[in-house]
Amino acid sequence: MKSVFELLNRIYIFFVLCAVVLTSCKKEKTFWNSNWSFPIVNDTISLKNLVNDSTLSVNSTGLLEVDLTRTVLDLGIEDFLELPDTLIVHSFNSTVPSINIPPGFTIVNEIEEHLLDLSGVQLKKIRISEGQIGLKVYNPLPTKTFFTVKLPGVTKNGVTFEENYTAPSANGWQPGIVSAALNIAGYDIDLTGIDGSNFNILQSLLVVSSDPAGPSITVTNSQIFKVEADFENLRLDYARGYFGNKVIQDTSEFILDALSNLTNGNIDIPSPSISIEILNGVKVDARATFISLENTNWSGNTVSLTSQQMGVPIFVDAATGSWSSLQTSSESIDFNGSNSNVEGYLENIGYTHKMGYKLELNPWGNTSGGWNEIFPNSRLKVKVHAQMPLSVGADGLTLADTFDLNLKQDTEKTHVESGSFILNAANTFPLSASAELHLMNNQGEELFIVQSQNKVVSSVFGTLEVSTGLMKKESELVFELSPEILVHLSEIKKVMVRAVFDTPNSSGSVNQQMAVPNGAYMAVKIKTHFNLKTVY
Repeated sequence: MKSVFELLNRIYIFFVLCAVVLTSCKKEKTFWNSNWSFPIVNDTISLKNLVNDSTLSVNSTGLLEVDLTRTVLDLGIEDFLELPDTLIVHSFNSTVPSINIPPGFTIVNEIEEHLLDLSGVQLKKIRISEGQIGLKVYNPLPTKTFFTVKLPGVTKNGVTFEENYTAPSANGWQPGIVSAALNIAGYDIDLTGIDGSNFNILQSLLVVSSDPAGPSITVTNSQIFKVEADFENLRLDYARGYFGNKVIQDTSEFILDALSNLTNGNIDIPSPSISIEILNGVKVDARATFISLENTNWSGNTVSLTSQQMGVPIFVDAATGSWSSLQTSSESIDFNGSNSNVEGYLENIGYTHKMGYKLELNPWGNTSGGWNEIFPNSRLKVKVHAQMPLSVGADGLTLADTFDLNLKQDTEKTHVESGSFILNAANTFPLSASAELHLMNNQGEELFIVQSQNKVVSSVFGTLEVSTGLMKKESELVFELSPEILVHLSEIKKVMVRAVFDTPNSSGSVNQQMAVPNGAYMAVKIKTHFNLKTVY
C-alpha cells in the first residue's frame, strides 16, 4: 500500500503541472471537471515475496511445507581466543664491571623465552591474521651499534622473522634509539619454547655488535642493551593447544519480523515441531544446556516451551579433520506434540523469541592432550528449526502497518473533488482478507477510517484455472475518499493499513485448516478513479 500512495502523490503533481500549463492570463476563473482512471500497480504476489525467510518444500501431495530456521548463536575464533597486547623486553648488560672491546666485536648473542599470560589457555601454535609489532632498540654505547633481532618460531612461508638495525650512539646517559612498526599478518608462531614441549612461550634472539669502522670502546655493567617488541592488535585465524574450560551462558533474542505487525486474531497450526541443533566446527568437546525458550506476541502474552528435555545437558563431540577436510559434528533435540506444548507455543504467534542457554567448552578438562584446534572456517552454531505443513487456520488474524503519506490539496486551485482506489485481485491462496485504511496526522491521531466495500475472497470459492491447476477467485475492493477527507487531505501525514485474514471453507466457516498448494499466487491490480477539478 505504501507504493500506492507514493504513486498517487506523483499523479497529483502531474495533474497540477498540467493545470499550470493550461492556465492563461484570464481575469475570471474558469473551472474544468474531468474524470480520470489511472492504473498504478500491476503485480503478482507469490510465496517468493510473502515468505522470504523460510525454506519451502513440496510434499508428495503437491502441498507446501515450511522449515523456518533461525541462527541464535554463531561463534568463531575471535569468541574463543583473544590475545592481549603483549610487550616483551629482551635486555642485556655485562657480567663484569668493565671490559675493553675492539671494533666489530659481538657484544650480545643470546636467546630468551617470554611467557604469555593467557588465563588457563595453553597455546602451542597460532597464525596471525592481523596485527603488528612495535620494535624499539636501545644503544647505551658512545658509538653506533648494529642490532639483529630474531624471533625464533615466528615464521612466514618458512622464513624466520628477522630485522637488522643500526642504532645511533648514546648521548651521555641517554641511549641511542631506533623505532619501527612491522606488520606481522600471515605469520605462524610456534609457542612451544626452545625445547618444543612448552606452551605460551615467545622467543627472542638478540645479537649486538659494535661498529667495525668505529673505535675501541669500554663496556661497563651499568650499560644496558635492550630491545622491546610490542605485539599490538593481534587477531588469529588459526590456533592449536588447549583452549581451557570456558562457560558461555546467556539469553539470545531473535525476532520474526513478518509477525511484528499482527494486532489480533488466532491461528491453528497442525502437527508442528521445533528442533534445536548444535553445530560444532571446532575441535573441542562441548556440553550444551537449553534452559528456556519463550515467545511474546503483539498483546504482550508470553508462552514458554515446556518439555522434560529442557534443561538436560547435550554432549557435542569435537569436529574432525583439518584445514580442507574439516567435518562439523552436530547434535539436536526435538520438541513435538507428544513431548512438549510446541503447538500452543507456536500458536501464540510470538514475534519476539528468547532462548536461555549454557554452553561449556572442554567440560572434562584437557582430554585432547593439547590438540584443541580451530580454523578460519570453524564455527560453533546453535540453530532453531520450526517444521510444519503450510496448512493454517486463521480467524480474525489482523495485520497492521503504518506508512508516511504526503498529499497536497488546495480547493482554490486544481484539486481532486472525489475519487477512490480500486483493487482487483485474482487470488489462488485459501485465505480471505478484508482491509481498511486509518488516516492519521503527524502525531498519529486518527482522522478518518476508509473501509473497502468488499474483500479479497478465498480461492476455495473460485473455479479451476486449467493452465495452473489452481483454484482461483477474482475480487474487487473499492476505497472511497469522501469530500470531507479530500478537504483535509493536506493534514493526513500517515496511513495505517489494517488487514484481517481468515481461512473459510466452502460452507463459510472460518478458522479451517487450509493447505497452501504449490505455485499459489495473487495477481493484484490497483487503479485510481478521480474527479479532478482544474482551476485556470
